[in-house]
Amino acid sequence: MQYTARYSSHIKATPAQAWAWMTSVESISKEMSPILRMTMPAGVKDLQSISFESGKPLFRSWFLLFKILPFDFSDFTLEKIEPEISFVEQSTMGSMRSWRHERRIEPANGGCLLIDELTFEPRFGGWLANKFVGIFFTHRHRQLHKYLGHAETA
Repeated sequence: MQYTARYSSHIKATPAQAWAWMTSVESISKEMSPILRMTMPAGVKDLQSISFESGKPLFRSWFLLFKILPFDFSDFTLEKIEPEISFVEQSTMGSMRSWRHERRIEPANGGCLLIDELTFEPRFGGWLANKFVGIFFTHRHRQLHKYLGHAETA
């Protein structure tokens, strides 16, 4: 069964600041912490500086539960990057038949919206995997507000 989800945060950051955050390996780690840590090859500092061919896996990344226990992997694959607008990752994972993650920025009063749209099909434990993804992305968006601030709406 395939699941879809959308998470958005109105953050107090310019689109350029949000872009720098969402493509930085250090920032991705802060956002995932302490639930997960995602490994990256040595020397990779941000997604925007990676040379890639659309749809071709770049590297295997391990997901470490609570930063220490390997529990899943992703053959990390970028479909597209539009600087200061969005990126689309469509990777194969140990736990997912398919995983598509689009992260984009939209200008908004007092900052910008950072939006995550997910489409995924777990290999097993469908509703439980869906629940975990929901908890994890809700956590990520709380971390966004912690580090980038929450923009007030008019």
